Amino acid sequence: MAAPFRTCLTMTRTALITGATSGFGAAAVRQFVAAGWRVIATGRRAERLAALVDELGADKVHAACFDVRDADAMEAALSSLPPAFAGIDLLVNNAGLAQGTAPAQRAALSDWQTMIDTNITALVTLTHRLLPGLIERRGAIINISSTAAIYPYPGGNAYGGTKAFVSQFSLGLRSDLHGTGVRVTAIEPGMAETEFTLVRTHGDQAASDALYGGANPMTAEDIAAQILWVANLPAHLNINRIELMPVSQSFAGFQVARQG
Repeated sequence: MAAPFRTCLTMTRTALITGATSGFGAAAVRQFVAAGWRVIATGRRAERLAALVDELGADKVHAACFDVRDADAMEAALSSLPPAFAGIDLLVNNAGLAQGTAPAQRAALSDWQTMIDTNITALVTLTHRLLPGLIERRGAIINISSTAAIYPYPGGNAYGGTKAFVSQFSLGLRSDLHGTGVRVTAIEPGMAETEFTLVRTHGDQAASDALYGGANPMTAEDIAAQILWVANLPAHLNINRIELMPVSQSFAGFQVARQG
């Protein structure tokens, strides 16, 4: 049984990584290429994708510039993949975001809709599109969820709900794909310093600096390393979920509203 695994690791496999222009996604592209993978890097910022191609090589990275919420653009990009990148062995659903920190009663509905469109609708659309090929190749899916899927906090409302969907969807996929050889994993990071808070606060750099200052948070490279580790496991192993936090982060306990 060891020989197929050795053969698998010596082949050049192809990963499609969404949200590859920053944070976890960009770090994952670099780590996967360093480990011998080819990568289809997707994102909205063409100049950042081009920089990855220049840095890592057009034979290693194919840039697919589209907004994951645009199903037509997604299909156009997937339908025009170069032959060397057309066989996808791994889907990393990394693209996602949080918007707004207000409690539900003061939140902007447009922020909720953006999170649902990106974190849920786009993720299931891409997954559904790639499933036949992943089944044929006995590939894998790694979905980036969040500890917000499990632990609620003030202002987490719709964001936590979308990530709870990602985690449960991952388990549902795992159940449905039983017997196909396709592996499915949800990775649920806690505090990690990326552009996440800058996007969430609509560009408030001071808020981002205040959140991460002195906290020794996880890095994009930390999370990318977990994605790569899961991807490179033997084909007979499935990690259902990974929940990870920096040592500095733990649990806040219950809130109590007192009278008087």
